[in-house]
Amino acid sequence: MHISDGILSTSVSVSSAAAALVIASVTSRKIKQEDVPEIAVMTAAFFVASIVHVKVGPASAHLVLNGMLGVLLGYAAFPAILVGLLFQAIMFQHGGLTSLGANAVIMGLPALFAASFYRLISPSSGLGIGVVSFVTGALPVLISTALAAAFLVFSGSEFYGTAKVLGVMHIPIALVEGTVTVFAVSFLKRVRPQLFY
Repeated sequence: MHISDGILSTSVSVSSAAAALVIASVTSRKIKQEDVPEIAVMTAAFFVASIVHVKVGPASAHLVLNGMLGVLLGYAAFPAILVGLLFQAIMFQHGGLTSLGANAVIMGLPALFAASFYRLISPSSGLGIGVVSFVTGALPVLISTALAAAFLVFSGSEFYGTAKVLGVMHIPIALVEGTVTVFAVSFLKRVRPQLFY
């Protein structure tokens, strides 16, 4: 779901970069020193997972893991995603530096949604932890897809077709991510329950 340099219009690139800067600044202030190692490990997992691409028609797809990062890191998910995207852009040219803000907003905002959703719904709902975990893993991928499609459409009408393909292509990825999140949350609740409190 990385948008490369030169695709987005200048106005979309600049406004999304400004939004990413503000969100990163606010969320970074909430990070505690003792949480940095955990954040670093999850940033590395995000970095690795989203550079493994699978060819799907004219494009390629990859795991996003923004929902899982939101569940495990809370507010720190946004800066973690921003750092992961920065290293991907520099080292592997996935995405780009001028589109870094847009990519951070596309993947980071849904992670913040996942963090809030999980903390609000999970303890108080009668829903099983598996259902909540699945929704928390799958829905952020669909939100990210909608944001990416919107950014493309705002950048020019020639991207309408690409936006539609992007939407269809990420439905199975959302289902896979929901399933992965269920297993990961179930496992971590058994071995490291303190991660969730």
